[in-house]
Amino acid sequence: MAVFTPVSEAELTAWLGEFSLGRLLEMQGIASGIENTNYFVTTANGRFVLTLFEKLTADELPFYLNLMAHLSRHGIPCPSPMANRRNQLLSSLNGKPVCIATRLAGKSVTRPNPAQCAAVGAMLAQMHIAGQSFNQMMPNPRGTRWRTLTAPQVKPFLNAMQIALLDSEVAAHAGQEWRNLPQGVIHADLFRDNVLLEDDRVGGLIDFYFACSDALLYDLAITVNDWCIDNGNSRLDDARAQALVTAYHAVRPLQTTEQAAWPMLLRLAALRFWLSRLYDLHLPRDGELVNAHDPEHFERILRQHIARPQALNLTVEGNE
Repeated sequence: MAVFTPVSEAELTAWLGEFSLGRLLEMQGIASGIENTNYFVTTANGRFVLTLFEKLTADELPFYLNLMAHLSRHGIPCPSPMANRRNQLLSSLNGKPVCIATRLAGKSVTRPNPAQCAAVGAMLAQMHIAGQSFNQMMPNPRGTRWRTLTAPQVKPFLNAMQIALLDSEVAAHAGQEWRNLPQGVIHADLFRDNVLLEDDRVGGLIDFYFACSDALLYDLAITVNDWCIDNGNSRLDDARAQALVTAYHAVRPLQTTEQAAWPMLLRLAALRFWLSRLYDLHLPRDGELVNAHDPEHFERILRQHIARPQALNLTVEGNE
């Protein structure tokens, strides 16, 4: 279980005294995730998710909490942070910044069908549109500078072919921030385990703690690289990819500049998660049990995108 900071029932009960959420009925650690400590919490007044932040500081967190509150107010099904009796969304528990937010309906899927991919694409576009009126910004913390600093740290764990791939891809994307593309707030981690589905309907988007300001197309590429990839062979499923991108395009039409950038954004999205997974696997921080993911999965996706560049098969609206 990815719990870095244990919380006892007695500790949680005392902390909940600052809220009007009713008495604690049940708490359960959440196994998924490698960035934060999460618990399902059930009280007399409802179901919630408690998050203790292991990396993000109290100064950084208002962006994420305010973003979720903003999106929730604009009809996006995402966690709504609960305020305590002092009207604070953020407080402290066991020495860590902490918040408690509503728990949403639905469950994650491991083998999505094209209809589910289409539902995710449409919801992602709706989220991007709703985020346009959010007035805070967060530069992408895993942009060019992060890639440049992180790559040398993981290279001792790679073979010669992997080092050559890493060096060439970091260089290929250096300095390309894609500022000519439509910008806004992005989720930046909308993998299958961060979407709750009820049949073919999106019940919730969760885990916004990688959200930042960047090219909207980059968020779409991150999403396609998980939802439309076969786990067994790390190959792109064209039918699912077409369904997701077409549904997105129907809500927020993609511009011609985005169509041209699509192959490189798919590569950049694969590079970002190959690099972070290498770091989490080989240079983990202390924890009770860390659910580190296989970095070779995204290495294979990256190599596939290099060997077989993907085009957007759409009737593109807008102009450059």
